[in-house]
Amino acid sequence: MSRSKLSRSDVRKSAAKPGRRQRRSAEIRERLFRAALDLFANKGFLEATVEDITEAADVGKGTFFNYFPSKDHILLVFGEMQLKKLETAIEMARRTNEPMPEFLRSLGVRMTQEPTRNPAIIRALLQAYLSTTPVRTAMIDLQKRVHALHTQMIQLGQDRREIRSDLPAAEIANVFRQTIFGTLLIWSLYGDATLHDRIEAAFNLLWTGLAPHNSPVSPGAVPLFTCGD
Repeated sequence: MSRSKLSRSDVRKSAAKPGRRQRRSAEIRERLFRAALDLFANKGFLEATVEDITEAADVGKGTFFNYFPSKDHILLVFGEMQLKKLETAIEMARRTNEPMPEFLRSLGVRMTQEPTRNPAIIRALLQAYLSTTPVRTAMIDLQKRVHALHTQMIQLGQDRREIRSDLPAAEIANVFRQTIFGTLLIWSLYGDATLHDRIEAAFNLLWTGLAPHNSPVSPGAVPLFTCGD
């Protein structure tokens, strides 16, 4: 009897499974990425060199450039990771109909998991953003994409009548982004265990200006804007 033929699904699974070389390549890239973030945090973005990164990752110096054009591009990879988290969170909000107040309140926690929770990483990112790096244009483009996603998020809340609709979604999204980002930067100066408490406090105050005029807010809270539909 001849051997049974592989089914189409078996062939697809076999084709989709990464080979040893691909797995090895992914492992090296991950090692370089993690080593770079650690060095940026401990030594500073400007001070850390490619040689430092490859030594910490235990690979040859030339290997680095097989994966990243420069150390600056490590930050772009980090930014893309954060962007993907945001895309996934918004898609989940669409599917689950999670109430927007709860979604926005939890978003700060979701976006500040490791390695973002490391204050030294945040300070290193700020140092890089303020420096004249070759990828500044790409970083600005990344921030535009983040703002576009935040705008989608706010628009979703407006469509559900859970967020005030008298202001453009893009304008509200910009205020939301600045509030969270500013809170993150201020916290990074202290580096204590108060990050999520700070984000929660910032959101509670921000929500007094985001909620529709008929939504309850905390007693004594002062709206950030004049609410109305």
